[in-house]
Amino acid sequence: MSSRVVTFHYVLKDKAGKVLDSSQGHEPMTYLEGSGQIIPGLEEALKTAKTGDKQNVHVKAAEAYGEHDKSLMFDVPRTQFPPTEKIEVGMKFRAGSPDEPSPVFTVTSITEQNVSVDGNHPLAGQDLFFDVEVTDVRDATLDEVKHGHAHGPGGHHHH
Repeated sequence: MSSRVVTFHYVLKDKAGKVLDSSQGHEPMTYLEGSGQIIPGLEEALKTAKTGDKQNVHVKAAEAYGEHDKSLMFDVPRTQFPPTEKIEVGMKFRAGSPDEPSPVFTVTSITEQNVSVDGNHPLAGQDLFFDVEVTDVRDATLDEVKHGHAHGPGGHHHH
């Protein structure tokens, strides 16, 4: 079965209908099927999509950014941060070394002794609702399959 490259515009909303993200006014999103570039639940829903299709896709939290993981929320002693660094609620940082993927942590609160952090994706634990309009579907080139991502507009270019 050949992989496809799918290009689509989307509006992402939460359960209450609040718009969280949208491609309107920007380039549409392009991905190579099976490459893990978009959340699993949305990719599954677009498997049979054709150019011009419009659909509403409800993606459960587990098929989006995962359930909320309490083990990723904890306090870090203030002494673990450089004394000169100004820590603020909402600040984001990565823990660990640059060559190891680690979650991005967001500072949720600060006391004199501790900094509380949360390593969950901001949309973890939420069902997501996408309004999708597929603008293009084509077979992936051998090059794209080999590189594991789409090339061209909205995709990735090699120079």
